[in-house]
Amino acid sequence: QPLLAVITGTTSKQTTTMGCAGIFFGWIIPFIILTAATFVGWLSTEPQAFSQLFATILPLQQLELPPLLFGHGKMKGVPTVPDDMKPEPRPENELFLTLPGGYQMPQSGIGMCCRATAYDDVLVRRTILWYLLLGGRQIDTAQLYLNHRAIGLGIQDAMERGVPRSEIFVTTKVAPAYFGYNTTMATVPTFLEELRLEHIDLVLMHMPSFPLIRNECSRSGTSNQKCRQETWKALSEHRDKGLVRNIGVSNFAPHHMKDIQELGLAPIANNQFLWNPFASPLQHEILEYCQAHGIATTSYFSLGGTAMKNHAAEIETLQAMATKYGVSLYKLLLRWSVQQGFAVIPGTGKPPHMKDNLSVYSFEISAEDMEIIGHLKDSTVAPTFQAMEVGKMFD
Repeated sequence: QPLLAVITGTTSKQTTTMGCAGIFFGWIIPFIILTAATFVGWLSTEPQAFSQLFATILPLQQLELPPLLFGHGKMKGVPTVPDDMKPEPRPENELFLTLPGGYQMPQSGIGMCCRATAYDDVLVRRTILWYLLLGGRQIDTAQLYLNHRAIGLGIQDAMERGVPRSEIFVTTKVAPAYFGYNTTMATVPTFLEELRLEHIDLVLMHMPSFPLIRNECSRSGTSNQKCRQETWKALSEHRDKGLVRNIGVSNFAPHHMKDIQELGLAPIANNQFLWNPFASPLQHEILEYCQAHGIATTSYFSLGGTAMKNHAAEIETLQAMATKYGVSLYKLLLRWSVQQGFAVIPGTGKPPHMKDNLSVYSFEISAEDMEIIGHLKDSTVAPTFQAMEVGKMFD
């Protein structure tokens, strides 16, 4: 028998068990705890941590190597733009939202998030050039997406081919890690440099707050409410200087917007939040508040969320209606949002899909069918859809 067993009077089996337990509790568990603590510490101290995390995870979910780790330009998904391609006409019957100051925001845009190709700088640049040459004019991005510079290059490429800067509407967002008066004052000018623009058409606060994030406010013990107000003061000053034409919010609930409006500074021009026929009661409250206060709205997750596209396609009511209008289910739901007064920002790197999305103005859903789609929120299937209630999750 092993010497330990002789001394302690234990059997070989007991000794083996004790050895395994020692390894598990003495080495494996401490290693897991240390790794988790290091990870949490990284998330809470590195401002771009969540951006880098998403830029790594999202490509992996789509079975692509993250460009952040393996380099840009190796991924496929967006074809090269022909050298002789010229700008095509803008969509017929194009619709716009009017923002404070009379600025016009196209209701059909392109979202530069949440797909593998949105994190590859080479493909992002191509995507923007394709989109602008095909007649699109509204680009939606964010600090969190890590693609400002590539978008700026794509815009410059399009301008060199004849697309006027005056027609291009660019939206970006300040991440919670950069909230706070001083940090936001310093951050917005970097957006201009990264995007190669003399002004940004719309800058949003990306969400009310975010757990684990350390920023100027948390380090000074400032509350989330006060932090949002200080951030708004900075954005208002940038608007007054002309660096930003309009400012707004994203994923803000009514009480968050009230806190901003109490300052009496620049008006909230836009609130971007999840919207589709299955939206939760909170999303409906947000819409009602925005409509009552003249705040333009932009919707994302038009099919219920990235993971729910196939689920939406199984709903017979929507299938039948898409067939009736001779459009895809996706375009049907985009048009439903547009007719409710939303701007929409579907994301794609494929030129045929871009053209299809831009043709959302080419048909109209009857009032009766609009109501039928709207009643899907009361159906038994509605709770199964993704409800990203950021306004409730992060106060």
